[in-house]
Amino acid sequence: MNNFFAAFAQLMWGPWLLVLLLGTGFWLTIRLRGIQFRSLFYALRLTFSKERQGQGDISHFSSLMTALAATVGIGNIAGVSTAVALGGPGAIFWMWVTGLVGMATKYSEGFLAVKFRRVNDKGEISGGPMYYLEEGLQNKWLAMCFAAFGACAAFGIGNMVQANTTATAVKESIGLNSVTIGMLLAILTGMVVIGGIKRIAEVASYLVPFMVAIYFSGALIVIFKHLDQLGSGMKLVFEHAFSGTAATGGFVGASLANCIRYGVARGLFSNESGMGSAPIVAAAARTNHPSKQALVSMTGTFIDTLIVCSITAMAISSTGVWTSGETGVALTIQAFTAGLPGYWGKLLVTLGTITFAFSTILAWEYYGEKCFEYIFGEKYILIYRYAWVIFVFIGALIKLDLVWNFSDAMNALMAIPNLIGLICLSGLLVVETQLFEEGVRKGSINKFD
Repeated sequence: MNNFFAAFAQLMWGPWLLVLLLGTGFWLTIRLRGIQFRSLFYALRLTFSKERQGQGDISHFSSLMTALAATVGIGNIAGVSTAVALGGPGAIFWMWVTGLVGMATKYSEGFLAVKFRRVNDKGEISGGPMYYLEEGLQNKWLAMCFAAFGACAAFGIGNMVQANTTATAVKESIGLNSVTIGMLLAILTGMVVIGGIKRIAEVASYLVPFMVAIYFSGALIVIFKHLDQLGSGMKLVFEHAFSGTAATGGFVGASLANCIRYGVARGLFSNESGMGSAPIVAAAARTNHPSKQALVSMTGTFIDTLIVCSITAMAISSTGVWTSGETGVALTIQAFTAGLPGYWGKLLVTLGTITFAFSTILAWEYYGEKCFEYIFGEKYILIYRYAWVIFVFIGALIKLDLVWNFSDAMNALMAIPNLIGLICLSGLLVVETQLFEEGVRKGSINKFD
């Protein structure tokens, strides 16, 4: 079974899907006239505004923090270091490119999620790709496929993988056994997710800024301690982005193709642009126009890839540890250890791994729950939440090869119907975005409430 899903995941995440994801981002960037560049500062200001009008369960800020809780995760720690270790410093450049075009994708997902959202029987907002595929594209079959793949993928990449990562990090750091860690993590998860999106968003609004600030501060210390090497590190990024990287030290070398491949793949893994997960929580935001929440959603990719991933990458490149032959979390720990005294480097990366993973568990529960709700209705939601808590405990104990491969396959299958929807509905997206921008210019639409 594991070999089957491994082969299937490798097939699904081949160059064709990376080209489709990146190509969709470029296509939307062109059609929206570079909205991520024109409106970034407005979008960042909008994030902290209080929407007094419109439907929604949570604020712009809470929606963004919940989305970031899912995307700012082990991809920012292990994913970035893996990209550099396998693709060389030039992979960072292609991560940036992926993030920049991914902002247009994330804008589009957020817009359509709000445009086609519904109010369920409990008076709560439900939205996401399954709804704009059904109502916008008029394709119930694609909507059901997305929901089924999303509900399954959530238990993998959003649950057991994260629980296992947390258990491993805590076990190596302070020696607690996996059973104890799994029980504690399951209890903490249950205390949050049983309360639904409002409690998840409340926790994320506190946890995400805290964890990003701590990790960011540690990385900056590392970079400043090696400030004399930062210039040469940046030079390597741009030089190797178009030439590949020769073998040096423990680094075995990387062709230009591998440089692009790993930069794009890890960038997409980190920011999830095009996968269709983030628009599920974007739909819950209180707003009086889809474009407002879409702009806020767009900033998530900017923060995740252009800031958090960049900080990790700069720490690795400026310290020179990328030539050590290590990869994943071990490489990031090496970089932080080179700049922080004693065990502080390892401790900070471990703390970042734990908090990032836990926040991902919370956010992905909501994603999976909404996919499950679309298929089976609201009356079984509590069953899903209790099952989620149980699988957190299981994830802390089991070996994850099968779970990883299954999750990768499901994530790819999620992306395909979502990308079809984005491309087919891009005309509607463009027209309504132009009307919004014209309304803001003329004053008929208030910029912030």
